[in-house]
Amino acid sequence: MLSQIHRRESLRRLFAAGGVSLLGGTAWQAATSRPAAAAKAKDPAWDKSIERGLKWVSRTQSSAGHWTAQQFPTAMTALAGTALICSGSTTTQGPYAKNIRRCVDYLIQNKVRGNGLIGDPNTDNHYTYGHGFSMLFLSQVLGEEEDAERRTELVEVLNKAVRFSCQAQTKSGGWGYVSAKDGNDFDEGSTTITQVQGLRGCRNAGIPVPAEAIEKAKEYIYQCKNADGGISYSSRNRGSSRPAITAASLATLYNAGDYEGKHVPDMLKYCKQTLSNLNDASGSFGHWHYTYLYYAQVVYRQGAKDWEEFRDKLYKKIIGEQSDDGSWSSGAVGPIYVTACNLIMLQLDKAYLPIYQR
Repeated sequence: MLSQIHRRESLRRLFAAGGVSLLGGTAWQAATSRPAAAAKAKDPAWDKSIERGLKWVSRTQSSAGHWTAQQFPTAMTALAGTALICSGSTTTQGPYAKNIRRCVDYLIQNKVRGNGLIGDPNTDNHYTYGHGFSMLFLSQVLGEEEDAERRTELVEVLNKAVRFSCQAQTKSGGWGYVSAKDGNDFDEGSTTITQVQGLRGCRNAGIPVPAEAIEKAKEYIYQCKNADGGISYSSRNRGSSRPAITAASLATLYNAGDYEGKHVPDMLKYCKQTLSNLNDASGSFGHWHYTYLYYAQVVYRQGAKDWEEFRDKLYKKIIGEQSDDGSWSSGAVGPIYVTACNLIMLQLDKAYLPIYQR
């Protein structure tokens, strides 16, 4: 707890010193994070599983500083880095400081483009995922960065990344796998969620984010809502409701400050009916780890009463699937993806990162 207080005080001093610029705006002012409530793990098996997973992530990092799965090094590196900083380590302190620094170095030195994109459009035809995850990771790193030169560099990278993201937004208010210009204005739900959460992370760190972009994204989610409360795949391809996209959309609305909007109760009801019974839901739809990465955030924000009961079941399932080497290998994308998602879920109670706090 003392470490957590120290980190928040460091962030407060950084903002007060003018290391980052703050932006007003009704949409983002309403989205101020609820008070964090860190809790100690009640089951020693949780901490043991987390430690084993983090050690696997640290030792599988490449010499260049990245991880990859299905040729997505930007997205995987950002997700793995986020899992590491969820533990409390920073670029300068903690057992994974070296790994986190190498994550940051890899992204800044190899993946930042002149137009602000964090990724590689020549090799990745889904580059908005990596861009969004990178905005989220680097924005959480920024608040704890003690080196003035690197902090200035991060601020510049994130300012450009925000501008790229806003320019990549489609006319409907969503995002596609690539920018609106590169993708014929196509949009879909999962990449929209990734962008909004990345933008919110930047806003938490003091990077100016236009409120208009977030309002458009919220309206996009609303227009994709079906009668059953679930969210469809795309504004162009409504179809049936998708549990994964609905959970992620709800988490994103919470990030944007919409806890009690008129659409939220229906979406929450749909998620509870579809996702709360882990045994029933696990085989009924795809993208399990993506789904519960976001649904765990939703339930966590409901408060201790809802969270603790769900958490115990979720963690039991996750830990029961961990491999002997500390990783998780189920899922179609690859072990680093599944392992990073599981570690983020397992560390929500630590409440180190503003983006995941109540």
